[in-house]
Amino acid sequence: MFRLLRSQTAYWTWSTPRVSIYSARSLLSTDASTGAIPDVRARLMSELKAAMKSKDTVKSTTIRSVLSEVFAADKAVSGTAPSSVVVAILRKAATRRTDAAAEFQKASRPDLAEKEQQEAALLQSFLPPLLPEADIDRALAEVLDTPAVAEAIAKGPAQKALGQVFKAFYAKVDKSTVDPDLVRQRAQALIAAKSA
Repeated sequence: MFRLLRSQTAYWTWSTPRVSIYSARSLLSTDASTGAIPDVRARLMSELKAAMKSKDTVKSTTIRSVLSEVFAADKAVSGTAPSSVVVAILRKAATRRTDAAAEFQKASRPDLAEKEQQEAALLQSFLPPLLPEADIDRALAEVLDTPAVAEAIAKGPAQKALGQVFKAFYAKVDKSTVDPDLVRQRAQALIAAKSA
């Protein structure tokens, strides 16, 4: 929305409404009274600021490493990556640190293992909870009852049907809210039970 202003020297100038950085950031955060889920990116940024103010180097370094991956994802999509991508990045980072802690334990380096476990716990605190197995089973049962998937199970090999099940399942459920290994196990079990 532009406004045309007349200056004192009788020239016309264009003026645009200005939005401060602080008001734009307040739009990203959510109101507790509405019950909306807060943006993970905004929470990461606020925790980074708090860690920097308190001079917590472990926390700030961990959050900065994740934010660098988030900003790389932003550049890849030529804009702002959705929250589901940010959550997926967080899950991968937490998994990497957990795996590294296990490797450090094998190598008799408990000091480094403890550091990695601390970072993994920090990243886990930012993640929303995963869908429980009962909800995954319910969604998979709905997918298996669709005519196209039921026909694929009856007609072809289970592996081909499994691909169609995943495609339909992830069209309904956001991938960042489920454990893919659990979804695979439950889908294979339900397909085996349905085809038997």
